[in-house]
Amino acid sequence: MTEPTRPGSEFGDGEPVVRDKRRIDPETGRLREPSSEAPPAPGSGAAAGMPGTPGAQPPRDPSDLIGPSAQEALLTEALAERTADLQRLQAEYVNYKRRVDRDREANRELVIGSVLTELLQTLDDIGRAREAGELEGAFKAVAESLERVTEKLGLVKYGEVGDHFDPRIHEALLHNYSDEVDGPTATLVMQPGYRLGERILRPARVAVSEPTEQLPAEAAGADQAGDVEETGDNGQGSSDKPVE
Repeated sequence: MTEPTRPGSEFGDGEPVVRDKRRIDPETGRLREPSSEAPPAPGSGAAAGMPGTPGAQPPRDPSDLIGPSAQEALLTEALAERTADLQRLQAEYVNYKRRVDRDREANRELVIGSVLTELLQTLDDIGRAREAGELEGAFKAVAESLERVTEKLGLVKYGEVGDHFDPRIHEALLHNYSDEVDGPTATLVMQPGYRLGERILRPARVAVSEPTEQLPAEAAGADQAGDVEETGDNGQGSSDKPVE
């Protein structure tokens, strides 16, 4: 098709200008090649030098607008932030692992302690049988095997005659005074104690003796009065029976 132009065209002569935009040449019948000399229509293409057009320069990085010293400072600051983040994550992981290990060990001790507590009565029976001389034969082998297993699990037996009395690990069932001790002392062990690590599974049940000088004044006066009544004034003793 041809497109006539109005008066006052680009040639300024007022004559009609015909532009043949047909792609097929009517004379030869061949496809016409697009003309490379035609200027681009306004707004139809991007201006030269803009991104996306041939020969355009890539957009500049904002860091290119500052000097090398400022770039180094920015990189140093970013590196410090990333390093601090990694250190914080590592510290959190270490603390988490410690808590998990501590809780796991505590649960393990609780389970072992509950099992060993149920075996204490059996260990008491074994001890009484050993004192009575009845721990013999196959029963002796089984008993010793059980004791080795409990020791391997960390069970410790304690409580001996002469031990200093400690209310944290001992339970006093009897109490008296004696001149043969210089402090609260276990003079008789009625039942041994057992502990697992720092945990007391059962306190040792003992009889406790304290020095005589710690005897209360009222009790001491009563004891002296009883001694005088028994010996009498002449030291030969006294009797309820009348003298003939």
